[in-house]
Amino acid sequence: MAGHFEATPGGAAVALDEVEIAILRSLAVQLLELIGPGDEPAEGEDPLAALFAEGPSEPPADPALARLFPEAYGDGDDELRAASAEFRRFTENDLRTRKREDALAVVRTLDALTPAGDEAAVLTLNAEECRNWLGSLNDLRLTIGTRLEVTDEDDGEEGSLYRLPDSDPRKPMVMAYLWLGALQETLVETMMP
Repeated sequence: MAGHFEATPGGAAVALDEVEIAILRSLAVQLLELIGPGDEPAEGEDPLAALFAEGPSEPPADPALARLFPEAYGDGDDELRAASAEFRRFTENDLRTRKREDALAVVRTLDALTPAGDEAAVLTLNAEECRNWLGSLNDLRLTIGTRLEVTDEDDGEEGSLYRLPDSDPRKPMVMAYLWLGALQETLVETMMP
């Protein structure tokens, strides 16, 4: 179980040591900061009004956010850009909320763990938590991959990510990127029928 998820009745489990827990928690918190706070209704404001609130119509300027909230219809002509803006206006707030909920679920499940010294703690997830974790692991990999400017050629075992020298300042983030990918892959495998 060390280093990868294994199926459990109704979910999945993985053994994590104190350092792994701290890294995952830190990355999830950073993702929450990147996504931004939710738009909670002000005190006395109609909570149903939030259902009809319109989101942004312009894509984010930050490349990582643009990767998390991509254009629905690409960067085509004016008609496609207008359709993308309309789609974003009505979907991005909900998508941001879901991404926040996923990252918060990761933080909460990690906070509930108590490793004992050098012993790894076993994180056990139910089906809903597996879905949250899968979404958050995906978002973390997309964000880190964007920051590292990962291409399809970089992502394979023969890719340049595996050949970075230890002195390269990107090496720790590359290692996190690859580790998150392995976690994501094993979690997907546990969720398959």
